Amino acid sequence: MNVRKKGQAAMEFLMTYGWAILVVLVAIGALAYFGVLNPGNFLPSSCTVAPGIGCDDFKVSAATAQLILRNGLGDDLTAVDVAISGCTDSAEADGDDAWNDAAVLGGSDGITLTGCTNGAAGSRFKADVVVTYSSSSGINHSKTGSITTRVE
Repeated sequence: MNVRKKGQAAMEFLMTYGWAILVVLVAIGALAYFGVLNPGNFLPSSCTVAPGIGCDDFKVSAATAQLILRNGLGDDLTAVDVAISGCTDSAEADGDDAWNDAAVLGGSDGITLTGCTNGAAGSRFKADVVVTYSSSSGINHSKTGSITTRVE
């Protein structure tokens, strides 16, 4: 008789909490379905290129991308080119520019890449940033980073 009472108590426990867990799972599923739990809403904006090349600031609009990149490599660079997937090259960094140590590429306002297809305002944007340059020794380098932000 005792075994039966214990089994009944265990079954009641499982049924009661099972329904509660099911309701919570359905609520989480509904929130995910309607986009409330979209991870893109919670991820911060970031811009990383490579060690020694700092991304001081950045802005992405529907047709342009503006970057303020700082040379922290301890070397003057030449033949600098910056490319973002989906954009045409920048006039300030089109492969024949010099970039002195500790300087901002393109002057104080940075560089602007045009002809971009970045999506509508408010949408999430993620793309690769490729910086190619020649060091003072004459060796060519290519560094790849990423930019993640919202289109403004």
